[in-house]
Amino acid sequence: MNRTCDLAGKVVLVTGAAKRMGRSIAQRLAQEGARVLIHYHTSQKEAEQTAAECNAAGLFRADLAQVPQIVSMFQDIQAQCGRLDGLVNNAARFTRFHPFEITEADWDFIHNVNLKAVFFCCQQGGKLMRKHGGGRIVNISSLGGIRPWAEHAHYCASKAGVIHLTKALAKALAPDITVNSVAPGVFPFGNMDRRIEEMITRTPAGRAGEGEEIADAVVYFLKATNFVTGQLLVVDGGLELC
Repeated sequence: MNRTCDLAGKVVLVTGAAKRMGRSIAQRLAQEGARVLIHYHTSQKEAEQTAAECNAAGLFRADLAQVPQIVSMFQDIQAQCGRLDGLVNNAARFTRFHPFEITEADWDFIHNVNLKAVFFCCQQGGKLMRKHGGGRIVNISSLGGIRPWAEHAHYCASKAGVIHLTKALAKALAPDITVNSVAPGVFPFGNMDRRIEEMITRTPAGRAGEGEEIADAVVYFLKATNFVTGQLLVVDGGLELC
């Protein structure tokens, strides 16, 4: 995969693909002809629906906060699919607390999935990719990993970690595996509160983002040559500039 590649027939795992942004990414990959693998934890019904929408995509259940379950998931992928060409680390958690209120459990709840799991998925997925000539990894970060949010210090730290982890792994896994990151801005999936509405108001594009726009960015990195690695693509309608 050292040149621009077609995704048709490529095996690509999307974590947290049952709902919201992960679902949009999985759907787009299926449209590109990829053999999509859907990871989920508790949202089985939604995962089954997404899989049905993605040409009977494979389903893989794992609690990403548990590293042994991550290892087992990739072993199952190898056994069932024989290879892995792409990995999209989308699964994440989000909570809101004043920094004085954050407990160790709150911190671990966020970091176990948002950062630790991303690393171990990259580790296990990268090992499997390397057995078959390489691959592409895309880590979903956040505008919160670039801009500080006062009541989300633990979340911002985890997503900033994803960005720097992406760069470190891009160096470590080159040249056969590329590692890039996408940082979404405001992408509401459901009811919007006042804070989200205010962020949309400040967005130069004048609107919130849509899942398909993140999927476009992910597909770009999955199809790009190995000369594109360690990069961060911010998809936020210009909000970072404000």
